[in-house]
Amino acid sequence: MRTNLVVSVIALAGFLVIPDDSTLQLVWQLATGWYAAGMIIGVVLLRRVPMAATWWLVALGVAGNAGGILVEFVLTYIDGVPDFPSWADAAYLSIYPAVAVGLLRLIRRRTAKRDWTNIVDATALTTGLGLLAWIFMVKPAASDPEIGLFGHIASVAYPVGDVVLLAITVRLLLAGGARNRSFRLICAALLTFLAGDVAWAVVNQMVWAPGPFAHKLLGDVFLTGYLLFAAAAVHPAAHTLARDVTPRRPRPSRTLLLLLTLASLIGPALLIMQALRHQVTDGLAIGLGCAVLFLLVVARMALLTTQLDIQSQRVRELAVTDELTGLPNRRAWNFELPRTMERARRNGEPLTVAILDIDHFKRFNDANGHPAGDRLLKEASAAWSGTVRAADHLARYGGEEFVLLMPNATADYARDVLTRMKHATPMRQTFSAGVATWDGAETSDELTARADAALYRAKDSGRDGIAEAEARPAQNPPIRRRPADPLCSGVCAGIDGCSCGGAGGYTVQVAGPVTTAQPARGGRHRIRRHAVQVFSAFKD
Repeated sequence: MRTNLVVSVIALAGFLVIPDDSTLQLVWQLATGWYAAGMIIGVVLLRRVPMAATWWLVALGVAGNAGGILVEFVLTYIDGVPDFPSWADAAYLSIYPAVAVGLLRLIRRRTAKRDWTNIVDATALTTGLGLLAWIFMVKPAASDPEIGLFGHIASVAYPVGDVVLLAITVRLLLAGGARNRSFRLICAALLTFLAGDVAWAVVNQMVWAPGPFAHKLLGDVFLTGYLLFAAAAVHPAAHTLARDVTPRRPRPSRTLLLLLTLASLIGPALLIMQALRHQVTDGLAIGLGCAVLFLLVVARMALLTTQLDIQSQRVRELAVTDELTGLPNRRAWNFELPRTMERARRNGEPLTVAILDIDHFKRFNDANGHPAGDRLLKEASAAWSGTVRAADHLARYGGEEFVLLMPNATADYARDVLTRMKHATPMRQTFSAGVATWDGAETSDELTARADAALYRAKDSGRDGIAEAEARPAQNPPIRRRPADPLCSGVCAGIDGCSCGGAGGYTVQVAGPVTTAQPARGGRHRIRRHAVQVFSAFKD
């Protein structure tokens, strides 16, 4: 690695001091480019780095681009200055498809699945910058009347190749994967090469011709790109370049938002500039570019909305899911039980609840360690889930306690299910369970409390058992009271516990033998004695 760094520094510095327009200058450029390609090939053959095809393609592109210098020298030596385009241009252009295909393979390997958000962002940035390339580079080259068909094709191929490399660079920067030293060197090589092409295009369109030293600096830019590709391959981080796949940030960074904003404003800015000069010569291209960017922005918003929906759904699932066992948690149980009770009320169906508690779980934890306790909870949850119906609702209530909601099920069915669950319990462990069947009137808390009381009776009975909850005590019916009646008031006068109802009726509520009076025909009253605890009578 250090040797390669020293050679690279000597190559770049030495090129600047070589005499101008000398054969040594050509040999120096060719040697530097082929040295970089040779280093990449040597690493592939000797170190067997992953993604060998990618590195082979990069080496081919670097060697071909550097070889264009030799081809141009030979053609110049034979026929003088070659016409445009020549075979040298074919060699120069070879770097674009070779590097593009190789890096696309790398991107595909580094990205676990197709990330449409990443693709839309990269396309938006490339569209904005591609519009600049079209107006200032592609269109002038395509409309040059002094060159033929092949000249137009070659002239357009250079900026189009740059736009393709730009798109791949943006895609590589936005995609997931390891951000190690080798990755940074590849991105630096791409950006350096693109900067050299842009500088070359600017120089060709300038009125004044730059001096020899400026041309040397420009040549050094391309040599730097070659050597950065070689450094990326030689660096030890190249072995993990495609192995470590990491997800992107769920939200775009501020830098990315700024770049997307600037890319979206390129079209309007160009149109304003041309309108101010009263020379709108690229209205169609600008309009198409703005339309594409607008559609990409809409697509980005749609993808962002979809992503937020997925994340919201995931958050809702996590809120009602136990992290350890994957079962519904207590929050989910508190939501599901009242809903199921209401459905059972409407359909007139039975409903049974069971609470399970793993016996001596603390002792198991102390003896085997907490990881073993966690494993017991997970394995028990998985085993029990396979013994219940799809309609049943098994949840973790807390600690080693679980709850089972069985709609349209009686206590006998619950006992059968719990017996199957006992046989499926792993690690030779047991559990105690309490079962309560809903009486149709109690609340969810009362039903759960009865099942919990039954669980404690099962534990008190020696554990490893199933206990059914006792029925709720009978509730006294409410006293019905009606407006007072004059006749009733007279009858109840002097009678303990007598209260008047409506329409000639009355109510007596006392403990023990009760004496009641009932209206008789002709306004007479008959006295009856009843040995009841609560007595109510109404005459309608």
